[in-house]
Amino acid sequence: MIRRAVSVDARALAELGARTFSQAFGADNRAEDLAVHLEEFYGEAQQRREIDDPGFVTLLAVDGERLIGFAQLRRQDAPSGVALSDCAELYRFYLDQEVHGTGVAQRLMAEVNVAARTMGCRNLWLGVWERNPRAIAFYAKCGFIDRGSKAFVVGADRQTDRVMVAVV
Repeated sequence: MIRRAVSVDARALAELGARTFSQAFGADNRAEDLAVHLEEFYGEAQQRREIDDPGFVTLLAVDGERLIGFAQLRRQDAPSGVALSDCAELYRFYLDQEVHGTGVAQRLMAEVNVAARTMGCRNLWLGVWERNPRAIAFYAKCGFIDRGSKAFVVGADRQTDRVMVAVV
């Protein structure tokens, strides 16, 4: 099931966010950089602020009472050099590794598109690490096309994300 997050989900979302980010990128980043990133972006208070922020939409993939994935959208202009209007950023999209390949990602992405349209957006953009071919292939399968790059910082490590866009 996919549902919208509420404030009481903040703790579970923070744990899921930290776990899935670590699963995806832990092996390719220095431990100290990863720790700084997780503390800044995946703490319970930060997740509560984002859930409660009317500029964000946080969607949860749930199996029973357990969170297995999430997506966060926010009203955000595309990076410079990417001409895109009426857009939202797919800020985060993560699933527990155990549910990769089960169809949960496609169901979550379908709800992301609904949420973006409900926000009044015609376009979505996202940043995906250039060294994450699985995610790039998934987004391409969902209709996203590569339109450029932007910086993404994990701790003190400046990395490059591909910027991908799609019509919703």
